[in-house]
Amino acid sequence: MKNSREIMEILEAYDLTGSYRAAAELAGCDHHTVARYVQMREAGERPVARQHRARPIDEYLAKIEELVTNSRGKIRADIVHRRITAMGFTGGERTTRRAVSDVKAALRAGQRRVYRPWIAEPGLWMQWDWGEGPKIGGRRTSLWCVWLSWSRFRVVIPVFDKTLPTIVACLDATLRRIGGVPTYALTDNEKTVTATHIANIAVRNPDIVEVGRHYGMTIRTCLPADPESKGGSEATVRIAKADLVPTDANLLDQYATFGQLEAACRQFCDDVNDRVHRETRRKPTEMLLEERARLHRLPKEPFTVAFGTTRRVCWDATISVEGVRYSVPHELIDTRVWARFHGDELIVTSVAEAGPAEVARHPRSSPGNPVIADEHYPPRENKENDRRPRANSAEEAAFLALGPGATSWLVEAGAAGARRVKPKMAEAVALAKLHSAADVDRALGSAAIAGRFAENDLIRILTYQAGLESIEPTRASEEHSLQPGTSAWSKFGLADEKDEN
Repeated sequence: MKNSREIMEILEAYDLTGSYRAAAELAGCDHHTVARYVQMREAGERPVARQHRARPIDEYLAKIEELVTNSRGKIRADIVHRRITAMGFTGGERTTRRAVSDVKAALRAGQRRVYRPWIAEPGLWMQWDWGEGPKIGGRRTSLWCVWLSWSRFRVVIPVFDKTLPTIVACLDATLRRIGGVPTYALTDNEKTVTATHIANIAVRNPDIVEVGRHYGMTIRTCLPADPESKGGSEATVRIAKADLVPTDANLLDQYATFGQLEAACRQFCDDVNDRVHRETRRKPTEMLLEERARLHRLPKEPFTVAFGTTRRVCWDATISVEGVRYSVPHELIDTRVWARFHGDELIVTSVAEAGPAEVARHPRSSPGNPVIADEHYPPRENKENDRRPRANSAEEAAFLALGPGATSWLVEAGAAGARRVKPKMAEAVALAKLHSAADVDRALGSAAIAGRFAENDLIRILTYQAGLESIEPTRASEEHSLQPGTSAWSKFGLADEKDEN
């Protein structure tokens, strides 16, 4: 079988001579070969296209496909050759390897992960990740790498450790270098950010939750063991390590002091941010000037005074103020709003592009009595939530089997960064053996609505609800009265009658 270069040489020789035999002498092949390729070209066929010839292994392809599919593409070619040889195949192992390779390629093509293009919005997403930095005096360093998704603005800061105080310091320095606070920050599931995962629900570290509240930013984490969900920061780490960490490829000198590494990181950021980006065809520094209009201002105090206290809108389009749930428009889910009391009314304000605007107004309520407005939610659909907790152990399954109240409690406890979640789940399962599962589930639902996740909160709520049901109302009737009876008057006057007789 001729390759494409040889076929083109044959056709070129024929066009030059106009004779099959003369072209065959020039190309060094048989004149029948020249005739075949010329006739294919005149018939409109592709001469360079390879024609499939029947092979002895073709009758075993169905078995090979079965073996590769059942093993999810992990079976070795020598194992496949041994299986089909026992079935009567007499060919060589090289032929089997080629056939297995083709089948595996077809399987990968059918299972390839498809990515939907992500169009970044200005001021919405920021991603950070860690990279292994160079050693200074035998001490390891780490590179804090940040990527602003829309403007492609990068920040790299070297540190000696990755503890929570260092993370807060790097986050503060990054936000001040950017000049604002984005809405979301995406990172890995490290212990400083995510304490644990329960039923695929990330339980946030309470300390990082407080940091997010301070800056008015929601901290999100990617899927576990899925770095492709934050590819922007992964690329930033790769580029920073290639330019800052001494290797045989870049021939950089070792850093004598930590100050030299800081200066190198600063120079690296100036270079990449002042260079035209390949995709946007603009400099990140120029785009950052536009994106700053969409960023939140850096807070000078823990809470915003003008519009009240900041609150994060939960997945059920509610905010919690003084232990009471108030609804807000569902378009504001996973955003930050401000809430304040004005007399007996709660006013909820949102800051959008056009400025601050009132989005909800509710009468003041008490804990245990949530205020929900129907106009804040879209019409209901008969569709299950895809992000409901899924049990990964027998203990989690026993807890989630209590009912929807247990599910709501787990989701809310994870979002609030509650402590000792697993022991409290085990306590709820144990209480279900003393009380009915419905009573425990209702108590868990009340705790989720009120935001009560402390120790013994579930027992108190359960005892309170059980006490309300055990009290029977007292109603007055003729059979029982506190008024004195008239039996004493029944003999009135009988003594006088006896005296007269």
